Amino acid sequence: MEEFIFFHDFTNMILIFIITFVGYIIASMLFNSIIFKGLLHGQVIECIWTTIPGLILIQIALPSLSLLYLIEDSPSPNLTIKAIGHQWYWEYEYTDFWAGIEVFTFDSYIIPEAELELGIFRQLETDNRIVIPMLRKIRVLVSSADVLHSWTIPSLGVKADAIPGRVNQLNFISMIPGVLYGQCSEICGSQHSNMPICIEMLRLKDFNLWVIANTV
Repeated sequence: MEEFIFFHDFTNMILIFIITFVGYIIASMLFNSIIFKGLLHGQVIECIWTTIPGLILIQIALPSLSLLYLIEDSPSPNLTIKAIGHQWYWEYEYTDFWAGIEVFTFDSYIIPEAELELGIFRQLETDNRIVIPMLRKIRVLVSSADVLHSWTIPSLGVKADAIPGRVNQLNFISMIPGVLYGQCSEICGSQHSNMPICIEMLRLKDFNLWVIANTV
């Protein structure tokens, strides 16, 4: 998500420069056409306004392609989690860590409004959070047991459709501890809005304690 924000700001700076420069030329030609009369014709100016936009497009394309590569790249993950969509809750499987069991699985339901406490976000908090270690490469395998769902965390810049009979994947790294929220962003039925996603990022030692507490 940090790379998304950087690319957005970088592109906006270029757009502001282009809009300001072109607007200045248009305004100057309208109010003082004699000075800019030479810009209307000439081989040199045609080469300039062909070359400069091409260079600008290259400057935009290079970070864009790099960002696409980072999104699709699948390096060796430190932890793999499988997210399975159901009507209307999420099921999670921790399949490859060192807890001494093959699969650790649990369901994650929305907390009903009647059970909300002070400080809990309505329609976003779940009874069982996904817990992951920070500063580690995380891979999430997304699938569905019934209809189309979508596993989305806007703060991480990740989104993957949960399709029955198919497995999609996404990758991310959490740089700071905290809690992030998301929701199913595919219209999956009457309780579509009751499929929140809640991720809690912990330091590695705290994550190890959580694993031990939930698998022993």
